[in-house]
Amino acid sequence: MNTFTGWLLAIGLIFAGMSLLDMPAKAATDTEQAILERLAALEANQRKLESELRARDARIEELETRLQQQPTAQQYDAQTIAIPPSAATPSIASAPPQKNAPAQQSDDKEDIGRFRPGGGGFTIADTPMGSVNFGAWAYTRYLNQDALDKDYTDSFGRTFKIDRRNDFQVNKVNLTFTGWLFDPDFRYLLYTWTANTSQGDSAQVVVAGNMRYRFNKAVDIGLGIDALPGTRSMYGTFPFFNKVDMRTMADEFFRPSYTTGIWSSGELADRMSYKLMLGNNLSQLGVNAAQLDGGLNTISGRLQWEPTTGEFGPQSGYGDFEMHEHLATEFGLSATYSSENRQSQPGTDDIENSQIRLSDGTRLFVPNAFDTDGRVNNATYQMVSADAGMKYQGFSLSSAYYVRWVNDFKTEGEVPVDNLFDQGVELQTSYMFIPRMLQGYIASSKIFGEYGNPWDTAVGINWFPMKQRLLRVNGELLYLNNSPVGYSSIPYAIGGNGPILNTNVEMKF
Repeated sequence: MNTFTGWLLAIGLIFAGMSLLDMPAKAATDTEQAILERLAALEANQRKLESELRARDARIEELETRLQQQPTAQQYDAQTIAIPPSAATPSIASAPPQKNAPAQQSDDKEDIGRFRPGGGGFTIADTPMGSVNFGAWAYTRYLNQDALDKDYTDSFGRTFKIDRRNDFQVNKVNLTFTGWLFDPDFRYLLYTWTANTSQGDSAQVVVAGNMRYRFNKAVDIGLGIDALPGTRSMYGTFPFFNKVDMRTMADEFFRPSYTTGIWSSGELADRMSYKLMLGNNLSQLGVNAAQLDGGLNTISGRLQWEPTTGEFGPQSGYGDFEMHEHLATEFGLSATYSSENRQSQPGTDDIENSQIRLSDGTRLFVPNAFDTDGRVNNATYQMVSADAGMKYQGFSLSSAYYVRWVNDFKTEGEVPVDNLFDQGVELQTSYMFIPRMLQGYIASSKIFGEYGNPWDTAVGINWFPMKQRLLRVNGELLYLNNSPVGYSSIPYAIGGNGPILNTNVEMKF
């Protein structure tokens, strides 16, 4: 091969190599084009997803608005909790469907998990056959009784030491399940209730409840544990108190408590309601069936009239958190009768105990109650209370009068008296200094008794940090003068004389 031919061959190989080198560049151009097309498709998908997210956010906002516009707690079908405040928290059952309405259930399960404000809890099941709501109530208390006198002397000259406290307690926890079953008019309440201050005592944990059936608006029959409606505070007002889980001294001294029984409640006339209950005894919590006397001889009833507006706030409670634009008024009359014996009395620190005492704090049924060798074994308790209240633009005022007869004594040994007669008064007032945020209150009561005239006064403040009635921080300065009431879950101490400081953080849903 000559030189010329060799050069031609070399030049041809160079051009061939350049063509081969150019092929990956063309392939890269095609790949870049495919990537650009893919990115464009992804951007289109992203725009579509963003549009769907905006639509979903709008739907969520609509549902939240609907939730905020739900009826308030008093518009729901309320079911009173047998636990007291000392609590028990009246809880709100889920609003049942119309009776005999077609059984329908939302496909998107909007009702499941719904929060019902005002103490209604969370709906955890809502079906054509029934519903279940879960709620809870709890509070933590700091109590300082160090400024009380160290001891007290009763009306018979006997001196007793006062066990003063200075501690923190998760005072009570209540877990409740409410709802209806098979028929919207058949409702139930089941609860677990603990009092941490009573740990180690009988009835420190209560597991109980009740069942109710509504025949019409005038006849709603219940069976189980519930409150004897002997005073306003026992008529389902809890936890809508000015104080946290605490009544005035006079209310605590005169009232009946919680027992097992049967009752009817409802509307007797326009703006007038009632409750009538037949029960085992004045206070069964901490009392077993063998201790009862076998007679159904405890009866308690109440009439309540709300003439001006036909309502008095959620559960007719105390204080005007709702800021009534029109004057709301309430009048009530209660009466209780019970034949009691010494065996059927709860322990001194049992949950929500209610014991018949002299006005110096002496328990009627203990040996040597009257400083003699005698003992009262049986007695008849009769009590009447009347109350009135008003609310207007954040201001509230309520009053109560109590009168009690204890007679028909059956005794052993020497007992110098055969009856007791005591009277008492109560006054509470409150004002919302900042609507839905800050409330101040004053509560005072006095007992006019045969064995002393004790009294109490409390000044307190409630702060609602989230503008919700059932979440609050409370501080109270309480002054006692020879208190005749007291047990571990309330600030009062038997014979207490002097100031007490207590602060609380309360939650209810």
